[in-house]
Amino acid sequence: MYFDNVGGEILDFVLEQIRFKARIVICGAISQYNNTTPVKGPSNYLALLVNRARMEGIVVFDNAANYASAAREMAGWLQEGKLHMPKVQVEHGIENFLPALLKLFSGENFGKLVLAP
Repeated sequence: MYFDNVGGEILDFVLEQIRFKARIVICGAISQYNNTTPVKGPSNYLALLVNRARMEGIVVFDNAANYASAAREMAGWLQEGKLHMPKVQVEHGIENFLPALLKLFSGENFGKLVLAP
């Protein structure tokens, strides 16, 4: 099983490596978000056919009904020390929205990036 959040060349490489009956979950394609040309799809998708593999997309909204119970469970994990909060980088001012957003794609941010008023 492979969980893909990058797409592009990474997904192509993974498709070259998959095994028989592999499962691939696509949750994002950050490598394609700033394209000025058409989005690049997998060039070797026939690996899915040859290996009888399956590729399926999911988005966070697919599980909206579980948000409350997941939040409670994760809060418990935080209290027990089983889950640790990521580093948070806070940028201030709506006027800094675009520069803050672009940090996500250039690697200039660390941890979770938040824009505060």
